[in-house]
Amino acid sequence: MNVSVVLFTSDLRLHDHPPLRAASAGGRAVVPLFVRDRAVDAAGFAAPNRLAFLADCLRDLDTGLRERGGRLVVRSGDVVEEVCRVAGEAGADEVHLAADVSRYAQRREERLRHALEAAGVRLRVHDAVTSAVAPGAVAPAGSDHFAVFTPYFRRWTRERQRDVLGAPRVVRVPDGVGSERLPVNEGVSQGLAAGGEREGRARLAAWLRRGISAYEDRHDDLAGDATSRLSPHLHFGTLSPVELVRRARRTGGAGAEAFVRQLAWRDFHRQVLAARPHAADADYRPRHDRWRTERTAHGDIEAWREGRTGYPVVDAAMRQLRHEGWMHNRGRLLTASFLTKTLYVDWRIGARHFLDLLVDGDVANNQLNWQWVAGTGTDTRPNRVLNPLTQARRFDPDGAYVRRWVPELAGIEGPAVHQPWKLRGADRGAVGYPEPVIELSEGLARFREARGLG
Repeated sequence: MNVSVVLFTSDLRLHDHPPLRAASAGGRAVVPLFVRDRAVDAAGFAAPNRLAFLADCLRDLDTGLRERGGRLVVRSGDVVEEVCRVAGEAGADEVHLAADVSRYAQRREERLRHALEAAGVRLRVHDAVTSAVAPGAVAPAGSDHFAVFTPYFRRWTRERQRDVLGAPRVVRVPDGVGSERLPVNEGVSQGLAAGGEREGRARLAAWLRRGISAYEDRHDDLAGDATSRLSPHLHFGTLSPVELVRRARRTGGAGAEAFVRQLAWRDFHRQVLAARPHAADADYRPRHDRWRTERTAHGDIEAWREGRTGYPVVDAAMRQLRHEGWMHNRGRLLTASFLTKTLYVDWRIGARHFLDLLVDGDVANNQLNWQWVAGTGTDTRPNRVLNPLTQARRFDPDGAYVRRWVPELAGIEGPAVHQPWKLRGADRGAVGYPEPVIELSEGLARFREARGLG
C-alpha cells in the first residue's frame, strides 16, 4: 500500500490544505501527524495561551479526521526524529509539509530533507499554505524581497493565487501507527478565545456577513472592537489565507479591500523574514540606538507590562492583552510606540512580552511589527512617535475602551478619563490610579536626542 505522511505544523485544518490533498491523491493512505516539538518548549515559545489554543485546534482536527474515517497521530520530541520514525512505522515513501519562513523552520526543513533522503523517503514542501502569496513569489529587480510595503502590495495584488481546495471526503490512515493522547486546554488568560477549524470557519462566516463591510471605517475604533479577530486562526492555520482573500474579494467593497490589504501586510512580513531570518532578533535597519534595558529601566518596563503607566489608553490595551491573550491592532501600535519611543526601551523586550501572552504570537508579524514601530524595520518614517493622548482622542474619543479595561477609572465620564491626573483634590486620590511614569515631552526629547534629531 502506498502511504504518505502529512506533517501538520501551523496549518491545522482540513479545508484548502494542499499537502493533505497531494498526499491522498490516487487513493493513497495518509498518516496525519503533529509533533509537539520539544525545541519550541526549550526556546521559550510554548506560551500557555498558545498551547491552550493549540489543544483546541488539535482536538478539532482529530474530530474532523475521524468524521472522514481517519485520526490524528500526535507525537512529542525532536520533529525530524519523530517524522522519520512514523514514516518507518507506516512504510511511507513520501512526507508532505507546508513551507514556513522562520530561521528555525528553514533549518528544520533542511534537516528533515537530509534525514528522509537517507531513509529513501521523499520530502515534498508546499507553498502558499500559510500565506496567500508565497514568500519569494514576487520580488523587485535586483533583490530577493521587498523592503517597502506599497510596491510589494502592488505586485502582490496582481499575483494570481491558486485555487481553493475542498476538504477531503475520506482519509485512510494505516493501522499500526501509535499516537499520544491529545493535549488538554490549560490556558492562562481568562478571556482566551476558543480554537479549532470549526470555530474559525464560524467566525469567518459571521465576519463576512456582519463585519467586513464596515471594516474600512471602523478598524481603528478601540471600543467598537470591529476587527475580524481571525489572527489566531491565521497563526495556527485553522483558516487558509488564500481562502480569506478570495472570499473577501467576492464580498467586495471598501471594507473588504481594507481587510485584504491587512492580509497582504501579513504576507509582506513573511517574505521579509524568509529573506532576512536574523530580523527575528536583530535590527533590520540599525539606527545605532542605545536602548534602555531590563536592568536600566526595570520599573518603567514593569509598569508597562502591568498596565500601570499612568496613561489610561496604554494601560487599557496592556490589560486587554493579559485578560484575552489578544490586543486590538491600534492598541498594539500605541503600546509599542510608548515602550520604544516614549520610554526608549529595547523593542525586543516588548516583543518578548507580547509573544509570552499573544495567542496569535507569530514571529514574522510580531517581531517585524515591533521593528516597524521602533523605527528599526521597514517603516519609511522611522522616527514617528505616537502620542497616547492624541491616539486616545482619535480612537477612543469618549473613553469607553479605557473604562472597560481600567475599572478604577470607570467613574470618570467622557474624554476626561484619558487624563485622570487633571482631577482635583479628593477626586484624584479616590481613583487609585498611578501618576504618569514620564512626561510625554520628556520622553520625546530623550528619543530625539538618542536618534540625533536635535
